[in-house]
Amino acid sequence: MTQDKSDTSLIALSDPLTALSLLSRLPLPATDDARASEAAWAYPLVGFVIGALAAVIGAVAHGLGLPAALCALLALTALVMLTGAMHEDGLADMADGLWGGWDREARLEIMRDSRIGTYGVVALVLSLSARFAALWLLFESGPALASAALVGSGTLSRAAMPVLMAALPHAREDGLSHRVGRVTGLTASIAVAVASIIAVLTIGAGFFWAFIWGALVAFALAMIAKRKISGQTGDILGASQQLVEITVLFVLLA
Repeated sequence: MTQDKSDTSLIALSDPLTALSLLSRLPLPATDDARASEAAWAYPLVGFVIGALAAVIGAVAHGLGLPAALCALLALTALVMLTGAMHEDGLADMADGLWGGWDREARLEIMRDSRIGTYGVVALVLSLSARFAALWLLFESGPALASAALVGSGTLSRAAMPVLMAALPHAREDGLSHRVGRVTGLTASIAVAVASIIAVLTIGAGFFWAFIWGALVAFALAMIAKRKISGQTGDILGASQQLVEITVLFVLLA
């Protein structure tokens, strides 16, 4: 069911469901696509759900006596499957485009191509390896710490997406990000506030440095995207989620 486009309320009860439908592969009922941009404040809630489900799988595996490496692998597999690897795809396309093209038009065209190149393969290998290694060490420290890290990193990393959507213009006139629409600064601020509350409750004292380093990584990516393609795309947003998630996991290991 959809609502009239005149519904411009800041927050709606349907927003979390709309965000989940957009950013996950969970079987969900029809959502209000007309509120796609307004629902961006709920992206951290998607991170909470995805991270919590992966944490449960990892914790159950740990409770069954599986080694930390297998617990980490199962949790990571859950993260990928629950999102349909959409953020991983964005990271690969971003790497291919930003570093494989010589000018803005070529970079955008490469990012649109469904085929993966050398830069994309390297980015995926490094991303998956980094998260696997971090989760392995976290599960070795205990399932509670690993579970908190999964929820905290999933939440904070998805707060970066609406921030970039508000800070940067669309780099092209089509694509997923363009269909969602431009996010307001207030919506992005609410997303950051929601993510911060959840992260404080889950990772506690680790929140401060996780937030700072995650913000720095998101800012750096935003500056690179602005210089290379003059804005953001869905691939840039997906890459921001991956890079911030890795950063938070590494910070929590320190």
